[in-house]
Amino acid sequence: MLNTLLGTKGQMGQAFIEGDRIPVTKISAGPCVVTQIKKEGKDGYWAVQLGYGAKKIGKVTKPMQGHLKGATEGKMAPRFLREARLSEKPEFKVGDKVEVSDIFSVGDKVAVTGVSKGKGFAGVVKRWGFKGGPKTHGQSDRPRSAGSIGQGTTPGRVWKGKKMPGRMGNLRKTISGLQITSIDLETGEISVSGPVPGTYGSLLVIKKLSSGKLEELLKGTQKRVVEGKEEEGVGEEGELKEEKKERENEGEKGVKND
Repeated sequence: MLNTLLGTKGQMGQAFIEGDRIPVTKISAGPCVVTQIKKEGKDGYWAVQLGYGAKKIGKVTKPMQGHLKGATEGKMAPRFLREARLSEKPEFKVGDKVEVSDIFSVGDKVAVTGVSKGKGFAGVVKRWGFKGGPKTHGQSDRPRSAGSIGQGTTPGRVWKGKKMPGRMGNLRKTISGLQITSIDLETGEISVSGPVPGTYGSLLVIKKLSSGKLEELLKGTQKRVVEGKEEEGVGEEGELKEEKKERENEGEKGVKND
């Protein structure tokens, strides 16, 4: 069963669920058009290639125009193409449209994949969170440097994967465990709890992981326990403490009246 849809990242906002404020990211998801069906006998696996967005057909190469035959509308062709693997033969055919309502519903847990923002060349403090060196002891001019990277006589070289300055960001990232807080069926806009990678308007791949409920996002749904005891104001112990405070307040009022 198809569980993937393409979309573009929108602005961040907030949602209120039973009084709790939750940060959300708005995503314009779908509709997507099926541009290719990959078969197990020919390609080695089942998959559906989805097309999203639109661009002029004149900006598409002739070979790609032949590939997209049956999936274009007028003089427009899909802007992005991505593949979603399946475990069995799909029910779709080339040219079919996939809407948000066909896959997602409010409360579903999803994983969002995108390309993170590029930060350019960054030092070790910004890139890896290094502390840096002291401003004294002979290095007052380089407190954010990486310091020594050598390994001594053994092994006598720098290990591969050493955390060093370099290009930061602009990598494919996946954020899992997010939940859909709302869906606008008319515009195809969905709100997902928390931030997602990418810049405004960048391509995102939204994959459904499982069904869920919005109550899982709320902070106060489960009874919080600290060191095996219920918190003050919760349970019998909390009720006794509240009664004790009331008696003390009544006693203070009686002393003042006297």
